[in-house]
Amino acid sequence: MDRPAWSSGLRSDPLPWLLDREVPAVRHRALIDLVGRGPDDPEVAEAGTAAMAAPPIAPILEAQDPGGWWVAPGPGYGPKYRSTVWSLIFLEQLGADGTDPRIRRGCAHLLDHATVPGASFAVGYHEGRLQSSAQIHCLNGNLIRAMVGLGLGDDPRVSSAIAWEAAAILGTEGHRYTKGGTPGPGFACSVNQDLPCGWGAVKAVLGLARIPVADRTPDVERALAAGVELLLSVDPSTALYPMGWGNERPNSSWFKLGFPSGYVADVLQVLEAVCEAGAAGDPRLAPAVAWLLDQQDADGRYVNRYAYVSKMAANIDQQGKPSRWVTLRACRVLRAVHEAAAVR
Repeated sequence: MDRPAWSSGLRSDPLPWLLDREVPAVRHRALIDLVGRGPDDPEVAEAGTAAMAAPPIAPILEAQDPGGWWVAPGPGYGPKYRSTVWSLIFLEQLGADGTDPRIRRGCAHLLDHATVPGASFAVGYHEGRLQSSAQIHCLNGNLIRAMVGLGLGDDPRVSSAIAWEAAAILGTEGHRYTKGGTPGPGFACSVNQDLPCGWGAVKAVLGLARIPVADRTPDVERALAAGVELLLSVDPSTALYPMGWGNERPNSSWFKLGFPSGYVADVLQVLEAVCEAGAAGDPRLAPAVAWLLDQQDADGRYVNRYAYVSKMAANIDQQGKPSRWVTLRACRVLRAVHEAAAVR
């Protein structure tokens, strides 16, 4: 196989490593996302079937209760990162098959227990009621992405969460904000002293960008554009987004490339969000792409510096070791940026 043009900035071609059969879930996604194979391709189908029967997908599914939930029934936000919310978020990131009956049961349980009627996903219960004050961009964006990616994008509750997200970002007239969660438009977050939250913006953009382009409403497109503008209002490699509570330096997690991804975001995920929103050709990405290339090792691979070791039903990577998953993330961005430059 010839070395792909998008990998020219890497010290070595990582594609053979990503396509080997040792981790079928990585092979499955690399065939689709980097090689460009379709879902009906025999090798893609074979890799997808193998991925569902192997770690890390299989152990997560084995930890599920027959009732559809993980750890305990209910809204499923805690405990991090073994509960229903996080299991489904991570299964989608791993490329799990959303038609699998176990995943369908999990999604059904989540939608029954973790949505505010007519609004968004939310964190949990207080005195028997789901708390609208726990509506936050990072959770809602993560779960929109998971549900759309797992095939539930047409569910009315997911559609409601999408509409809530767009309205919250845009400041749509009549939208209700909550002081204890999302207090205002433009990615404001009470956890960030009511300032726009970079992590929340990343998750919201990734959630809305998971919607097929043909299915995006004008409000979703406007919300995506607003998200891109916030994320590119600074050089993403600096992560100098608004910081509340007297903080003057970005959280160090911005600079620790990792996988999977919970509510924390890293610089690479900013690049992913902007590219998926359709702005891979924006010249403001150049410094962050250069930063990304500087993070590779001598073999053109990327280390997992935020691996959630011992926090999930199954470890995915070793902390501080070269990671197929993080390398796959980086290669997706490099391919998107290269293709956008080719059509300019």
